[in-house]
Amino acid sequence: MVKFHSLLTFVSAVCLASVTSVLAGSYTLSDNIVGPAFFDAFEWQAIGDPTHGRVQYVDQATSRSRNLTYASSNSFVLRADSTTTLSPSGPGRQSVRIRTKKTYQTHVAVFDVRHMPQGCGTWPAIWETNESNWPNGGEIDIVEGVNDQAPNAATLHTAAGCSMPASRTQTGTNGQLDCDTAVNGNTGCGVRFTEPNSYGPGFNNNGGGWLAVERNNQFINVWFWPRNSGNVPGDVRNAISGVNTDTWGTPSANFPNTSCDISKFFNAHNIIINLTFCGDWAGGVYGQSGCPSTCDDFVNNNPAAFANAYFDFASLRVYQ
Repeated sequence: MVKFHSLLTFVSAVCLASVTSVLAGSYTLSDNIVGPAFFDAFEWQAIGDPTHGRVQYVDQATSRSRNLTYASSNSFVLRADSTTTLSPSGPGRQSVRIRTKKTYQTHVAVFDVRHMPQGCGTWPAIWETNESNWPNGGEIDIVEGVNDQAPNAATLHTAAGCSMPASRTQTGTNGQLDCDTAVNGNTGCGVRFTEPNSYGPGFNNNGGGWLAVERNNQFINVWFWPRNSGNVPGDVRNAISGVNTDTWGTPSANFPNTSCDISKFFNAHNIIINLTFCGDWAGGVYGQSGCPSTCDDFVNNNPAAFANAYFDFASLRVYQ
C-alpha cells in the first residue's frame, strides 16, 4: 500500500510538472484598458521631470481642459502642447506623464499603439518601474528613443549586480551588458530592435503596431509586431481574454536571469507613459541627431513642430 501510494505521488508530481510546463506561457486578462478607461486606470503625475527635460507635466484636469489627453470609445490620446511659444526663463512645454494605479509583478502587458510622439527634441517612453525604490526596484523600458532616431530600444536599469549574457535568444542587438545604473552613464543593458519601423516616424507611417512585455522570475521578454505584419499572434491581434506567450516566437529582446536574480532586482512595478523633451538623453545627443538649433531653443520656439508629438493607444491589456 505504501509503495502504491508513493507511485501515485510520483505520477501526480510528473503530471503536475508537465501541466505547469505547458501552461508556463499562459496568462488571463486582468485589466482591459481602452479609451476612457485610461482616465480611471492611471494617475496623472504633475511632477518635476526626473530626467531634467524642457517639460511641464500637468495634472489630469489641466490636460483635459487643454486637450492634451482625450479619449473616444477605442482611442486614448496623450500629447504635448503644440501652440505655445515658450519663454526661455519660464516653464517647459506642457505635456503629460501618467502611471498606473495598480502595480504588477509576474504579468504580460500588450500595448496596441497607433501612433507615438515624433519630432526633434522628443523623448517618449512606455516603461515600468518602482519609483519609490529606484533603482533598487528595477526598471523595464519597453518603448524609448529620442529625436526620431530609430529603431526602438528595450532596456533594463537596476542596482549593482545584474548583468546580461552576450549570447541569448532574441532578434535584437545587444548594447551594454551591465544593467547597473551607476556604470556606463546609466545606459542600462539595452537591446536595439531590428525593425526601422519600431520607433518614430517609421512606426507612425506604418500605422503603429503592438508591443508586449512578459515578466516572470525566469526572464523578461519584449516583443514588437508592426501593424501590417503577417506574424502577429492571434491572441495579440484579436485582444482575447487569454494569451499564451509560448506561441509568440522569438522576442525582440530577451533578458534572462542567468546573471540577474529578477525576483531580487525587480519589485512590483507601475506602468508609466510619458513624453518629455531634451533633458539628459534627448538633449545630450541632440547635436548628433541632425536637428536644427539647440534642443531647448527648438522646443521653446517651434510649437507647431510638435503637432505630431502624441501617443494614440488603441488599448493596453494586462494579463496575469
